[in-house]
Amino acid sequence: MDLNEILHVATFAGKIMLESGGETYRAEEIIWRICKIYGVEEAESFVTTTGIMVSICHNGKTHSLIRRVSTRTIDLDKVDKVNDLSRNIVTRGLTVSQLKEQLQIINNGERYNDKIAIIISALGAFCFVFLFGGKVKEAIAAFFIGLVIKSLSIKFSKLEINQFFINSICAGIAAIMAIFFLKLNLINDIDKTIIGSIMLLVPGLAITNAIRDTISGDLLAGSTRAVEAFLVAISIAIGTGAVLSFWISTFGGL
Repeated sequence: MDLNEILHVATFAGKIMLESGGETYRAEEIIWRICKIYGVEEAESFVTTTGIMVSICHNGKTHSLIRRVSTRTIDLDKVDKVNDLSRNIVTRGLTVSQLKEQLQIINNGERYNDKIAIIISALGAFCFVFLFGGKVKEAIAAFFIGLVIKSLSIKFSKLEINQFFINSICAGIAAIMAIFFLKLNLINDIDKTIIGSIMLLVPGLAITNAIRDTISGDLLAGSTRAVEAFLVAISIAIGTGAVLSFWISTFGGL
């Protein structure tokens, strides 16, 4: 039994889970499960939103490893694949080396095509308008705004711009486009158009994970994710509010 290899592979699985938007308790569970499957006597892990600390003990020997998690995104496909792989190690008869190869394949796998993500996001903005009581004209406007802000969000993310600024800029652009649609008499309710559009920026997964981590007893991770979601909400409000305030103060109203 190579404890060092098991430790690195288990930690790698937890890292993929955490970077892809999975809950901290789920990452800890996967690390523990992998270690136990390969015969480790004791395995403990402490996972936060920014790091993973794992320690394993076997035959009087202790090995520890720390991994820093600097990038986080939303890729539920990877979360599902890693979770499924960890639960089927025995039935598939995977060695530690084979498990590592499978994890690398999952980690290097491509996300959904950018064009598909942009179109789906625009459709999401279109539907959100109806959810908040908007009409067809507002929904169509939100669709085009969704196309623009999702495209910009993807480009900015590739440039590794801070997420706070990405949300602020995209929210501001959504407000600008909604104002122009209103001035062109293409929409009647600017509020519904803006709300439907910026719903694409709302940190739904962060809020959900904050609640789930807190319920599972991981108060540190739950509090961290809640603060993260709060800051994202503030960035959206700043971007939208700055544009609307500037327009009203400069041109005297909408």
